Amino acid sequence: MVYLDHAATTPMLPEAIEALTAALAVVGNPSSIHSAGQQAKRLLEESRERIAATLGADGIEIVFTGNGTEAVNLAIKGIWWQRRTVAGVAAGSPASRRRILVPAGEHHATIDTVEWLVAHEGAEVVEIPLDELGRVRLDVLADELDRDAASVALVTMLWANNEVGTIEPVEQVARLTAQAGVPLHLDAIAAYGQVPIDVHGLRRATDAPRGAGLVALSVSAHKIGGPAGIGALVLDRSAAVEPLIHGGGQQRKVRSGTQDVAAAASFAAAAELVASRLDADTARMAVLRDRLIAGVRDVVPDARLSGDIGPGASVRLPGNAHFSFPGCEGDSLLFLLDAAGVAVSTGSACQAGVPEPSHVLMAMGRSEADARGALRITIGHGSTGSDVDAFLAALPAAHAQAARAGLAARATSFDRA
Repeated sequence: MVYLDHAATTPMLPEAIEALTAALAVVGNPSSIHSAGQQAKRLLEESRERIAATLGADGIEIVFTGNGTEAVNLAIKGIWWQRRTVAGVAAGSPASRRRILVPAGEHHATIDTVEWLVAHEGAEVVEIPLDELGRVRLDVLADELDRDAASVALVTMLWANNEVGTIEPVEQVARLTAQAGVPLHLDAIAAYGQVPIDVHGLRRATDAPRGAGLVALSVSAHKIGGPAGIGALVLDRSAAVEPLIHGGGQQRKVRSGTQDVAAAASFAAAAELVASRLDADTARMAVLRDRLIAGVRDVVPDARLSGDIGPGASVRLPGNAHFSFPGCEGDSLLFLLDAAGVAVSTGSACQAGVPEPSHVLMAMGRSEADARGALRITIGHGSTGSDVDAFLAALPAAHAQAARAGLAARATSFDRA
């Protein structure tokens, strides 16, 4: 199998597997005060510090979670509840902070969390539109903040779009929220390991006051070659959140529960290795990505590239290529390529296997037909030129067959009409 779905998950790095295996032999609850417990705690806290260093943060700011989705939920719900209750009461008007500003085309971890707050907590969502390349409309965001910043509980958005790969103007967004006195959460799950992340540097660059600007950032281990089942929320010291989970008060009373020491050690090993070779690996991935994009355009000239591609290296994730294939269903292409031994995807892997048009493409102003014909090909740390060649060799036959199936489906639809 040629694996080109690294955005969904990427294979564990050997170093991460080794760290996990070694740490599984460590006995002791890190909350225990005896020597075995303290040995486990030492390994846990060292891992926290190592991960923090790759994110430009302090160890105390790393809150381990069960996955990236939990980190997103904790950030959005936790900030919302805190701003609506504790901070709101202090300000004399808890009902005023009802709005959440969210760009269109977000990951479902954000979309579904915000929709839950709307349905159960009375939140009001303001959707900030995207441009045709998938970038958030900064002018609309600025207008919403200028109009009534006091009514905004938080702004939440992707650092980089997980489907089309466009890197968002996060520094400008962080500056706007800092100036407005509004907290910002960034979902950096797709960006981590593919772009440099410096939380403290971004706060300094945007003159963020306490509790405003970038205060929370979500990441996940399995996207960078670590284990599944562990993520992290980088939570600034100035940030206050209401917890999702109550119990022993571990991790600053933000996320209770016995922590997974072995997973944290494995996460740290992957994070350090990826950070140490970030420039070289991302440059290599970008070369393969551009070779793949050029190859798709050669063999399927009417394929349409989605997302930003330049100029400049900072506008698109180095491992992401995303195309729409006119006349084809993305699912048909996926299954045909899978039968040929090539694994790709139609978009996010977090939608329970339910085929639907890409909400990201539709938010970018594309048609439903375009959104149904989408294919995401993502390169990772283990990808090679031969992987790209295998995909390009399998694509023409898969495309031809998917196009015939698409035409047949439309003909049947017309007959019924």
